[in-house]
Amino acid sequence: MTQSKKRMRSVGITLGLTALVAASLTGCSNDDEDQSDYQAICVDPETQQRADDDQCKDDREYHGSGAGFFWFYMATRGGALVPPIGGRYNTADGGYTTSGLRNASGGTATVKRGGLDTKGGNIGTISRGGFGKAGKGSSGG
Repeated sequence: MTQSKKRMRSVGITLGLTALVAASLTGCSNDDEDQSDYQAICVDPETQQRADDDQCKDDREYHGSGAGFFWFYMATRGGALVPPIGGRYNTADGGYTTSGLRNASGGTATVKRGGLDTKGGNIGTISRGGFGKAGKGSSGG
């Protein structure tokens, strides 16, 4: 094989690998457009503990009474800490209803229920996809 054919093959492989890596990293973007304004975790308001998303079977809202599991809505850009399953959540970090929720521009907020890392973490980090972050699964609703 001639030197020029080897060089062209080498360049072709390098370009092909570069394109492959670039395409795979595209899915790891922290693009804020993909992030909802609010993310809900399933909770038991009586114990103030986070429950598995499967426990919240619908989008009923908790208004201070009633038993069962309900969604607790937290702003994704606030830096609040999401507890692990079974951990206690801070009621000051969100609310039980979607009424009055607004995005940063004052418009209608986008809301996503469930799908956060079961081990918890910073909501601004784990509500996005990408390297080292929870996936964007969906549950209930």
